[in-house]
Amino acid sequence: MRAGAKHEAAFHAAVLRQAAARMLSYPEEHLHRQSPLLREAVTDAGTPAARSLLAFLDHADATPLDELAAHYVRTFDFEKGHCLHLTWWEDGDTRRRGAALLRVKQTYQRHGMELIGRELPDFLPVVLEFSAVSRTDGLLRRYRAGLEQLHTALAQAGTPYAHVVTGICATLPALSAADRTRAERAAAAGPPREDVGLTPYGTSGPVLVPLTERAR
Repeated sequence: MRAGAKHEAAFHAAVLRQAAARMLSYPEEHLHRQSPLLREAVTDAGTPAARSLLAFLDHADATPLDELAAHYVRTFDFEKGHCLHLTWWEDGDTRRRGAALLRVKQTYQRHGMELIGRELPDFLPVVLEFSAVSRTDGLLRRYRAGLEQLHTALAQAGTPYAHVVTGICATLPALSAADRTRAERAAAAGPPREDVGLTPYGTSGPVLVPLTERAR
């Protein structure tokens, strides 16, 4: 791929991941206000990933905000098998998940960013925002098996949010045979269990900020 085309592809992937982060956050009034801008940005990408995200926007635009919010809660808060926290799919509710969360946080710090707010660092909208800003996909690829399991679960549930995860996966390289086998085995086994009392976190707007702003 020539340098110009590679740069353009990276730009479109960043735009789509930023848009997907908005779509997978709790739907508040700003989602409907931002919908025209999101639609324009996604449409400009003109990729299969973009078409999947547009399918969700069509649903969101046609759905009253209170219904969309209620569906979000039913989908993600009441169904643990639809977890938006990427390390959960691999580590479940076990002690080793704490180390995985720390590694995610350290990844942000290596790129000069820090998470503020009460959400965990592996919350998918946060990871997507980081990927968009840093123009990297390492975390998404690291937890690709979890993404695939999430996509399967959402598709089986028949929720429009499956379109968003379809779009996210389409911004990543195609799964290798080994990765697909790994995802299928993980899905069959399910996340490991070991209740350790993880502190609940809210969804009041996680934000990644440059570390230089911490002292302000």
